[in-house]
Amino acid sequence: MKIAVPLSPPDAPSRIRIGWEIAIVLALGLGQSAVYAIVQLIDSATRSTPIAQQSTSLNPALSSREVFDLLYQLLGLAFAVAPVLLVCFLLWRPTRPHLGALGLDGRRIGRDTAWGTGLVLAIGVPGLALYVAGRALGLSLAVDAGSASAYWWTIPVLLLSAARAALQEEFIVLGYLFARLRQLGWSPWAIVLGTSVLRASYHLYQGLPGFVGNLAMGLLFGALFLRSGRLLPFLVAHFLIDAAAFVGYPVVAALWPSLFGISGH
Repeated sequence: MKIAVPLSPPDAPSRIRIGWEIAIVLALGLGQSAVYAIVQLIDSATRSTPIAQQSTSLNPALSSREVFDLLYQLLGLAFAVAPVLLVCFLLWRPTRPHLGALGLDGRRIGRDTAWGTGLVLAIGVPGLALYVAGRALGLSLAVDAGSASAYWWTIPVLLLSAARAALQEEFIVLGYLFARLRQLGWSPWAIVLGTSVLRASYHLYQGLPGFVGNLAMGLLFGALFLRSGRLLPFLVAHFLIDAAAFVGYPVVAALWPSLFGISGH
């Protein structure tokens, strides 16, 4: 299979330095989330209440006071993209394309956006089907993907949250880790598998079906990124999937309340 990789990173640090750098980047965001997700799954699985009767919220209200809820939401979103800025700083090239090592070169924006939009069906529909199956089998927590608040700014903040997730995950899991692990001498498919397991691990709080679904998403995204070396399609696809889930949650939950643990309410 033809493999198209982004431009090489701007420096060649030692293997030990790269290892520490990866550990620090992950500890600041996705690695931290993975550890918490594993602990959360153990917590959920060892409770007397079955997993199917438990729930988790992706975008909870952070204060009962509107102005502080908004402030906390915006602060959380701003600080969550700090690891993205860090990897951009680490892999920035002095010549154009500055972020070529991450798979971004500013070209073919329309084509990449269209390709990313097409990926939504390949990921979104099977992902929803897996969630439904997981709920039916009692293996998944009820996931509240919307917001507990309903203010004028709720939808814009949910869209920002979807953008944050897309930037944080794809910049780090695809762009940064593919570049650095390649420098460590990992084979292309070892990189795809390793990053896919990472992607799946920080979704374990949803239950095992969430792990399986995101593992499949990671394998598909990784394989396609190997062929294209372009990051924008995956940013677009991830954003659209999360935006639809976050903003569309109230409608879907009202149509099928039992899937979201709100039957009888």
